[in-house]
Amino acid sequence: MPRIATAERIDRDALLEFVRPRHRTVLMTTRADGRPQLSPVTCGVDESGRIVISTYPSRAKTRNARREPRVSLCVLSDEWNDAWVQIDGTAEVLDMPDALDGLVEYFRCISGEHPDWDEYREAMRKQDKSLLRITIDDWGPVATGGFPPELAD
Repeated sequence: MPRIATAERIDRDALLEFVRPRHRTVLMTTRADGRPQLSPVTCGVDESGRIVISTYPSRAKTRNARREPRVSLCVLSDEWNDAWVQIDGTAEVLDMPDALDGLVEYFRCISGEHPDWDEYREAMRKQDKSLLRITIDDWGPVATGGFPPELAD
């Protein structure tokens, strides 16, 4: 029996429940010339329901998000052929020192507690990390690939 494609519309709570355990994401920002910039990144969901991504100030995704904050993400499941969702949102870029608390929350929502938070904070400061914080504006259905239902018979 062939695998049937699915596309399930869900509410915001169900979206956040879907995204929280999934950390593999392709982020789309817009280059200065208008073309898309795609970046594979690790993401989490903060306590306010925003997508958070750790980055550096000089990265293309960071520069692009400063200039054009409208971004899209494709959040993938760990299994390549499993469910995914596209999220459209508005990004804000936080730099040091404002990024520090958000970076702690980023780590927690992906990996749990760090054995030494002072050491982690110092590493983030030394690396001059930034945080992309994306407010979710819209999203598509949670989808899986496969045959269109009308062709599966």
